[in-house]
Amino acid sequence: MMNNKEELKKKLSPMQYEVTQNNATEPPFHNEYWNEFREGIYVDIVSGKPLFSSKDKFDAGCGWPSFSKPLAEEEMVEKTDLTHFMVRTEVRSKSADSHLGHVFPDGPGPSGLRYCINSASIRFIAKEKLADEGYEEFLGLFK
Repeated sequence: MMNNKEELKKKLSPMQYEVTQNNATEPPFHNEYWNEFREGIYVDIVSGKPLFSSKDKFDAGCGWPSFSKPLAEEEMVEKTDLTHFMVRTEVRSKSADSHLGHVFPDGPGPSGLRYCINSASIRFIAKEKLADEGYEEFLGLFK
């Protein structure tokens, strides 16, 4: 019987695995969603749980997808990250314990937060595909 790590290695690309399971960071400006601005939602690449909406995405100029707030607050776990000689707040998904990225206090709007997320940890589902993929409850966001 295979363990979860072996199954994930088959399901995910090497970069997706390194980011979600080993806290890696993909290169800025060389990742799938940093420049994606169609309407839709972003889900955890491992669990499929909804994480962010394109409505809250903005161009922070950092080279990674940036969001002002999560779609599902209850799916976010924040942890202190002391790696790389910095003090940062790591963001993980609650259901899959995937490393997503970090949250910084330099974002727009009332929260002032910027969720800087690795494309390799998420999957974009365009508005037109939400119902087909079982996420029809989120169609109302785009009316």
